[in-house]
Formats: sequence, C-alpha cells, structure tokens
Amino acid sequence: MSGTKAKRATAAAEEAAPAFGTHGATRLPSVVVDTYNAEIRDEDGFLGDRASGTAFRKLVAEWRETMERNGVDPIAREKGKGGRAAAKDNVAKSELDRLLSEGGLEAAGLVMSAIEDFAQALAAVIQRHLKLKGWKGTERIVVGGGLRDSRIGEIAVGRAAAILAEARCKVALRMIGHHPDEAGLIGAAHLAPAWTLAGHDAILAVDIGGSNIRCGIVSLGLDKARDLSQARVEASDLWRHRDDKPSRTDAVERMVAMLGALIRKAGRKRLRLAPFVGVGCPGIIEPDGSIRRGAQNLPGDWESEHFNLPAILARDLPPIDGHEPMVVLHNDAVVQGLSALPVMGDVTRWGVLTIGTGLGNARFTNRPRGAAD
Repeated sequence: MSGTKAKRATAAAEEAAPAFGTHGATRLPSVVVDTYNAEIRDEDGFLGDRASGTAFRKLVAEWRETMERNGVDPIAREKGKGGRAAAKDNVAKSELDRLLSEGGLEAAGLVMSAIEDFAQALAAVIQRHLKLKGWKGTERIVVGGGLRDSRIGEIAVGRAAAILAEARCKVALRMIGHHPDEAGLIGAAHLAPAWTLAGHDAILAVDIGGSNIRCGIVSLGLDKARDLSQARVEASDLWRHRDDKPSRTDAVERMVAMLGALIRKAGRKRLRLAPFVGVGCPGIIEPDGSIRRGAQNLPGDWESEHFNLPAILARDLPPIDGHEPMVVLHNDAVVQGLSALPVMGDVTRWGVLTIGTGLGNARFTNRPRGAAD
C-alpha cells in the first residue's frame, strides 16, 4: 500500500471509531451525531426562539392581553380574582391543561389559540431544519423538553405534524418516550460503550438546564436488555438554581455534593456503579470538555476557556468502584435524544427537538448493527 493510501486508510479508521472519552463526540457507540445546536437566523433573530417554551408562554400572554382589551381576561376570571390570575407569561402548564379540558369556552379557546400559533411556528422551524445539510433525509423527530410533559405540548406537536403533512413534508413527529425529567439522565448511558458498563448495575448522570440541575442514578437493566431499553432512573435529586442565583463555583460545588450523596445512596442500595458519569449541558461542547457557546442561561460564565466542568467533577468526586470516575460531557439535546435510541432501530436518520427555556436540537444517523462492538 502506498504512503498516501495508508494515510487515507488510517484516517478512515480513526473516523469510524467511536471516540470514547471525547467530550461532544460526533461518533458515539450506536449513532453518529450529524449535527446539534443548529442556530438558524433571519432578520428577526434566532428562528428556534419562536418554538421554545418561553415563546409558548409569550403567546399565552399575548392572547390574554388581546382578550382583556375586548372585555375580560378569561384566565383571570376562571381564577375568580377579577384581575390577573398570575403574571401573564407565567401560567403553569398544569393550569393550562386544566383550562383546556375543564375551563369555560373563552379560556379553552384562548389556550387553543396559543397552541395553534405555537404549532405553526414549530412546523416552520422544523421545515427550516430539514433544509440544513445535516438534517436532510430525516425520517423521524422525537420531541422532548419541559413542554412535552403536558397535554398542551402534546396537542401542539400533533397539530404541527398535521401542518407538516399538509405541506407534504415527509417526517414523522413523536413525543419522546421517557418523562422529560428522566430522558436527559437515561440518555447519558448511551455515551459509554457497552463494555465499560459490563458488570455494573448503574451509572451517575447529570442534566444541566437553564433553570434546573438534575443528578441521578440510572439503573442500566443490562440483565433484561443489552440495548439499554430497560434503563430507568433509580433515584434523582433536583436543584432549581434559577431561584437561588448562585455563582458558577457555587453551582459546581452543589453538583458535586448532589453526586456524592447519590454515590452513597447507590452503596446503601448495593448498586454497583460504573466509574462513569454522563453529563448533558447546553451549548457547543469542545473535545477537551470546554463549552464554546450556548451556555448563556447557566449561572456564571461557563464559556470561559479556563473552566472545564468534566475535569472539576473527575477531580472532586470520590472514587467509584475503586477508580477515578470518567466524566463525559455532551450537549443536553443530544443526551436527551439518545434516550430514544432503543426505539429508533426502524429508521436510519432521526432527530430530536427539546422544547424548554430554548429549543434544543440534534440529528443522528444510526450506525450499522454491531458497529459499536
């Protein structure tokens, strides 16, 4: 083999191999991450901002103001306060679900109007994503994030699916199977090759969001299914950092304390933890574990070149199974999407959208069966 051919063969082999331990890796054990955190702009700003949980709350507020100008705010009237039931952009999802099913005609109509506007925006965002090079040929999109945990979110996604069908856009929409509070933890198990999990019952996982940090023990269920389809959250701890407004140092110290408590809990439950911690975090994740951009909603400056969360966690956490834990960081939408992997075997190219504080996104191509071995 010539020197040039040998170099090409070596490069191809390196590209084909999953980069275990590399943060934000493109090639994972079972999928290739074609793209994530796509940011589509137009003259009005980021397109994804129009299909976020924040955008939905804004639509509810705008419809309340419209109806108030023409008589009375029906949500305030339902509360019987004769005024504003709550800040117009801060009505709980559970309350909107109740109004949709049990409220008066005007209140239910208001909620439906916000759902329709949001579904139109979501369908438009999906159509724009599908035109991107990394999203071409997408067969299915799973939708997760906080809005997924509500009937209003389900109806909005269903309506968006109908809009896309009318536009002859051949992509299927599905709600992510796991509860959104758990999907971002369960997906972390798919960051590690199967051989690293052999002989262990569980891993630690962290889901970092713009409002909350959730840490958990993920039971792998490998004795029931090798594809992690039986993985579940054994225990978890939630901290709503947005309420406390901590510094970055305080946030990391709290995270270390939460994980330390879960290590002790796993010991009491006689769970054999693998020395592996999977972390999902907003933003573009560099191979060295730094965050290039996209972490602006987190407490403090997480995009500093001097800040490396995986290195800090590996240093400050106690040994697990006699070893310093390996900490792997990836984008939070990627990790949440990975939780759906066991039910994506019937398609080749699929994506995830997470509707939360912002709109997270990632697109995957399944690797050939057996490629991860």
